[in-house]
Amino acid sequence: MSDDVSASESARTVRVRKTLSPSRAEDFVSCPLKYRYRTIDRLPEPPSVTATRGTLVHAVLERLFDNEPAQRTLAAAQDMLPGEWRALLDSDSSLASLFADGAEERLWLESAKSLLDSYFAMEDPQRLEPAKREWRAEWPLDSGLTFVGVLDRMEVAPDGRVRIVDYKTGKAPAERFQDRAMNQMRFYAYLVWQVTGVVPTLLQLLYLGDRKTLNYEPTEPELLNTKARFEAIWEAIENSLVSGVFEHKPGPLCRFCSFQDACPQYGAEVLPIPTIQFV
Repeated sequence: MSDDVSASESARTVRVRKTLSPSRAEDFVSCPLKYRYRTIDRLPEPPSVTATRGTLVHAVLERLFDNEPAQRTLAAAQDMLPGEWRALLDSDSSLASLFADGAEERLWLESAKSLLDSYFAMEDPQRLEPAKREWRAEWPLDSGLTFVGVLDRMEVAPDGRVRIVDYKTGKAPAERFQDRAMNQMRFYAYLVWQVTGVVPTLLQLLYLGDRKTLNYEPTEPELLNTKARFEAIWEAIENSLVSGVFEHKPGPLCRFCSFQDACPQYGAEVLPIPTIQFV
């Protein structure tokens, strides 16, 4: 089970920790019922070719920095792909069903190589020395809620300035959606501020799909507003957990949802909600 929800002895009872991450908050905002099925019921979801490729590329970029600077090359990163892919397969056997044959799998790995090529066109990892990689940060609030986030990379300059970097294997959003895309990064910045006492100087989203970078320089008031926004989202989640009502929210992404068989949008009945126990 996840860190925020774990199964109890009863199959229809779940114990819920009061934690919130940007991804789970986005789930609830986009569709409360999707949040419930994914986070509370923990319904199985088929593996995704696109998401798995993102996981693979992230794993390579994390482990690349285990090498000495001179060995952080494109060739070295691409050579890591087969081993990291085998590690993913070992950890989740369902991923083997993603491809019809070896040729399809090889083509997919080539697309991962292309994303690594994009990364090296955007940054020179030989000149970087991250302070944190794939760092899970937590911060408890006075309300009893705990913010949780996993940062792809954090760097600390000699003068103490902090940069947070997140890799995205898709393409950059249109300008009207860019501020929304930064919500996750502002959440991470708030975490870093609370844990380290330093407000990050720069937030960066690296979109490997089209080699674009989004930069943002946060301020303390903005991060306090971010805290308040996510607290409000949790309040709405908690109200749903208490009432047992998680509305479905139809939208253009419904056709990609894994939970269509249990959604009114597709003529199905909502599954009975389990008993919730807060811990």
